[in-house]
Amino acid sequence: MDQGRATHLTAANGGSRVVGGGGGSVGVQIQQSRRLPDFLQSVNLKYVKLGYHYLISNLLTLCFVPLIIVTLIETSQMELDDIRQLWLHLQYNLVSVVICSAFLVFGLTVYIMTRPKPVYLVDYSCYKPPDHLKAPSHSFMEHSRLTGDFDDSSLEFQRKILERSGLGEDTYVPEAMHAIPPEPTMAAARDEAEKVMFGALDKLFSNCSVKPKDIGILVVNCSLFNPTPSLSAMIVNKYKLRGNIRSFNLGGMGCSAGVIAVDLAKDLLQVHRNTNAVVVSTENITQNWYFGNKKSMLIPNCLFRVGGAAVLLSNKSVDRRRAKYKLVHVVRTHRGADDKAFRCVYQEQDDNGKTGVSLSKDLMAIAGGALKTNITTLGPLVLPISEQLLFFATLLVKKLFNADVKPYIPDFKLAFDHFCIHAGGRAVIDELEKNLQLLPIHVEASRMTLHRFGNTSSSSIWYELAYIEAKGRMRKGNRVWQIAFGSGFKCNSAVWQALRNVRPSHNGPWEDSIHNYPVKTLSE
Repeated sequence: MDQGRATHLTAANGGSRVVGGGGGSVGVQIQQSRRLPDFLQSVNLKYVKLGYHYLISNLLTLCFVPLIIVTLIETSQMELDDIRQLWLHLQYNLVSVVICSAFLVFGLTVYIMTRPKPVYLVDYSCYKPPDHLKAPSHSFMEHSRLTGDFDDSSLEFQRKILERSGLGEDTYVPEAMHAIPPEPTMAAARDEAEKVMFGALDKLFSNCSVKPKDIGILVVNCSLFNPTPSLSAMIVNKYKLRGNIRSFNLGGMGCSAGVIAVDLAKDLLQVHRNTNAVVVSTENITQNWYFGNKKSMLIPNCLFRVGGAAVLLSNKSVDRRRAKYKLVHVVRTHRGADDKAFRCVYQEQDDNGKTGVSLSKDLMAIAGGALKTNITTLGPLVLPISEQLLFFATLLVKKLFNADVKPYIPDFKLAFDHFCIHAGGRAVIDELEKNLQLLPIHVEASRMTLHRFGNTSSSSIWYELAYIEAKGRMRKGNRVWQIAFGSGFKCNSAVWQALRNVRPSHNGPWEDSIHNYPVKTLSE
């Protein structure tokens, strides 16, 4: 048998293969031929799944198609006399027609008046600190050594955390932490808060052409720094906001407080018509740096960095034309009733009386439980019916037959186009990528935000959204899932829908560096 014949046999029989022999001879090893093609190899199953989702999602429409066709056929067969008889019948039943019409108008009016008012995200801005506040890892370690507060074991621990953290060399720490010795004074903390909040707000007011007097609602969240007068009062004083402004200051609510602040602003916008609301999310590092040697309290020093964001929300219908997004859902989960969850992120003093935030070794497990509860609530609101049926069927089989069936993980990629996972640390992003079965591009914004700005607490989800916009990936109709974790323990989600192809705002945080991203990280 010559080589050409052997090749022909190989093509014709899926199980045949050509084996080269010695001395230039060619042998043929023939396996049992298949009567049918191997569909697992020949068909990409993801297209089968997409077809299933399309069928189930459009099932109601498909069921109405025959009814519409029959109606059109019957209408086309009607003659002029039939139409005249129908009109006479309606005239004789004028009272019934008027009553039905009145009920219809009344029902529509009640529906329109009671439905929630849409909340629009007009624009937002993220604070970008000046370059002299950058803290590359070698400078960070040298500064920590020169303070004289850390022993050799603690310095080595911080070095290892920095290496594995996913932070780059361009993150920022406040002015007071650059001094030797550090100056964690009240005045320095106020200075940090003012620079971050006012920097973000100046940029927001400039980009939106909004006057401070037009703001009717102000919500500020900062977990660890709560001076008197409050941070919200500092903003009112700086911008001379109007006397009847409804201002709120949220403290101690951790890294998920940004979503909580949005939720509070949303509820207020349901009550007060034709109103603008501003949400300011930040954290303060100056007075919350830990100068002790307890390992669990040293981790925040290595992860948290300077940052903040200001967001302009509106319920005015006229603002829809210029708004970037519409708020679709907010889902909040609180696990504070459980003692372990309550204490997993805990501000306390060590044995030497030095204050810091301690992170429990159970943090990831507790975060996973909070996430599970949150997405169980969020899923039915956002997932296509096809995914919900698969999840329900798996649950039913497991409960009724006690079958050892793996729980079906809903495909959230069918519900969302973009994911803004709180950049709390590399481990948090890794776990969500794995458990939600996301692709690297879905967590790119979170990884790059962690690399460029570090953990900026409640504002990190806005730096991530700005990254997606700077990459030119946000298209009209796209849905964005912002998800954040915080002390307490809380897991909160916000869902936004793009109202247009969104471009990055002027002077965005990524404007001068987006061309350098994405970069390689330790997890890749």
